[in-house]
Amino acid sequence: MTMATKQEILRDKLAEYLQADKPAKSRILDHLQDVSKLHRKAIIRRLKRLQSGHMPDSERRGRKEVYHLRVTIALKDIWQTANGICAERLQPAVADYVKVLRRDRMWPHNEAATRLLLAMSLGTMKNRIAAFTKIRSGPGWSTTKPSSLKEIIPIRRGPWQNPDPGQGEVDTVAHCGPSLRGDYAYSVQYTDVAVIWTSLSAQWNKGEKSTRESIERIKRRLPFPLKGIDPDSGGEFINYLIKGWCDSQTPAVAMTRIRPYHKNDHARIEQKNYVNIRQFLGYARLDDKGQIKLMNELYDLLEDYINFFLPSVKCLKKERTGSKYRRVYDQAQTAYQRALAHKRVAPAVKTQLQAKYATLNPKTLKREIDVLIRKILTKSKTDYSNT
Repeated sequence: MTMATKQEILRDKLAEYLQADKPAKSRILDHLQDVSKLHRKAIIRRLKRLQSGHMPDSERRGRKEVYHLRVTIALKDIWQTANGICAERLQPAVADYVKVLRRDRMWPHNEAATRLLLAMSLGTMKNRIAAFTKIRSGPGWSTTKPSSLKEIIPIRRGPWQNPDPGQGEVDTVAHCGPSLRGDYAYSVQYTDVAVIWTSLSAQWNKGEKSTRESIERIKRRLPFPLKGIDPDSGGEFINYLIKGWCDSQTPAVAMTRIRPYHKNDHARIEQKNYVNIRQFLGYARLDDKGQIKLMNELYDLLEDYINFFLPSVKCLKKERTGSKYRRVYDQAQTAYQRALAHKRVAPAVKTQLQAKYATLNPKTLKREIDVLIRKILTKSKTDYSNT
């Protein structure tokens, strides 16, 4: 028996039920319970609602909905502006996004929806974001090959122990599509260990000279002095040209490397190669030399977007319970917030960062980033982003 049929039976018996005395009502309820298989209390509640005229055709059960459609739309607006990051990273930054978008008159949502959005819990935000459509990219290729000059660069032993800002991991990302043949673009990424600051540079192929120029560009764009780099054992980094450049700087830039074939030694940057590069440029083959200039224009914007508006979490500790590990993370913060809170970042640097932050808007940056990405991918001779 369908719910509609049960509802019709209750309507037919409503008038008789209302006019009956107590023993007769009990007999009617017995009959309805036997026919409909509903609980006795449920029948009484439904008859009362039918009597009052407030019985909807499709009754919604459970708690009253608090976060209505307008709140979900406002959340999706911020989620898209933040490039679809997870709720754990997004929730602490929602208030900052709203503040900046209001400042620049780019927040179209009403006061009631905004108030509810700012009060939304992490669990509710995770549930809402899980329903949003996400675009996934396919896998890529690895182009790292060990250098024959490994003895000139010492291996970093053990985890990082609270280094100063300016010491970080560095890696290359190949934009080769499904084939390693021929010439194509590379991206070099630097991730600071202390404050998770990201710097990016594009280059043609991964020759020693091009890689040195990328590191020089990264050094110029860092808000604090570059003190040390920690690449993998690829030949683009482990060579006399890069080592000589590091030693010639004033002060010298310390250089270490991870163990060959141990990607876990580079856990920070290996994950961020996808989040900071692949999520934007995908796995397309970028084999036009003219794309390098556009890529560096893109990376100028991406650095501001990632460092000032995309929060990230740091693993504080890893505990083992039986055969499983449990990781404990800190609260999500942007690299900008971490730099302001770090005791070993100079006050003058913090003042410069605050002045720059006051001129930035995440929605405007995202719009300009999307325009440049379309230009770069349109310029590709062959687009393999969907393979």
